[in-house]
Amino acid sequence: MSLTNTQCINAKPKDKPYKAADGHGLYLFIQPNGAKYWRFSYRFNSKQKTLALGVYPATSIKMARVERDKAKALMAQGVDPSEDRRDQKAGRMENSAQSFQFVANDWFDRKMAQKSDSHRVRTHRILEKDLYPYIGHIAIASVTPQILLKALRRIEGRGAIDTAHKAKHVSNQIFRYALASGLVERDPAADLTGALQTPTRTHLSAITEPKEFGGLLLAIDGFMGTPTVYHALKLAPLVFARPTELRHMEWSELNLEQARWVIPAEKMKMKVEHIVPLSTQAIEIIKEQEPYSVGTRYVFPSARGKSRAMSENAVRVALRTLGFTNEQMTGHGFRASARTMLDEVLHYRVEVIEMQLAHAVKDTLGRAYNRTQYMDQRTEMMQAWADYLDTLRAAG
Repeated sequence: MSLTNTQCINAKPKDKPYKAADGHGLYLFIQPNGAKYWRFSYRFNSKQKTLALGVYPATSIKMARVERDKAKALMAQGVDPSEDRRDQKAGRMENSAQSFQFVANDWFDRKMAQKSDSHRVRTHRILEKDLYPYIGHIAIASVTPQILLKALRRIEGRGAIDTAHKAKHVSNQIFRYALASGLVERDPAADLTGALQTPTRTHLSAITEPKEFGGLLLAIDGFMGTPTVYHALKLAPLVFARPTELRHMEWSELNLEQARWVIPAEKMKMKVEHIVPLSTQAIEIIKEQEPYSVGTRYVFPSARGKSRAMSENAVRVALRTLGFTNEQMTGHGFRASARTMLDEVLHYRVEVIEMQLAHAVKDTLGRAYNRTQYMDQRTEMMQAWADYLDTLRAAG
């Protein structure tokens, strides 16, 4: 006799588990703790087996009977319901392991470990916000150029043209990784050349006129913020390193006796060790900062914890506090300021300046210069640059 819903509700737990039969192998299994499970008992290839069909009341009597009938239909075709379920589960796991999100996460863990914190954060944000919600669940081999373009067009639709191009670039790297791993046969991102809107290129703001730059130096001298940010702001124009390189400067990288700051390859954009000759003015600022970073790894530690480097926003906010807008000057702008005035005012050779900026400089045969190329000229240039800044400050 079949069970009714009332009988299922009123089935009370006993000291031991027991069954309440519904018919044709289906029964409700009641545990001593009151939990109730649907089970289907059947024989296949002369072996007695049991298939779990759900938990009551989440799985109703009607739903349990439908699942039982599906199992009986498989048996009629010579298929063991238990093995069929295992195969389906394995297939779902395999599909999950081949999904765009699974492969992208693997790529991120393997390829982004050596990148800067800010780069990893930006890339992870693109994955989580712009790609995973739309193509993350799709098997990576099934992502077509049209599917990827639809996701990228969503980014374009909110006006984030640069982000759309960055998402395309990230996708390209992931598909190339999948291609090398044998998971896909082609890169759909490569087919989208010219499919996105062209972003408006803007140069990072910088003051390149000497008199105005002298005013900036005077304003920095009057900065009333924390000593750590003050010293970082003072040092920035003297070394004109990238902001992330400056704020991650470590005491172990400095040799003040030799007047050298050696930035390891893993911190550099070009992944090549870089040497920054230190002027006497730069060394003086570093020594002034030393009492504020005693026992710390970083020369400019974070105000939130000595084990971390200063925030990437510290110099930017300091410039805003001094009254310089984002359209006038940025932390990265010190590089452009130095590049322009060293060339146009102090008349240093372009290749010497470019080497000190850690740009990729090649000789007439196309060979890259080594890290010590033009070291004597660079050392002389860095001291002359610091002296020149003193004259701009005095003139101001």
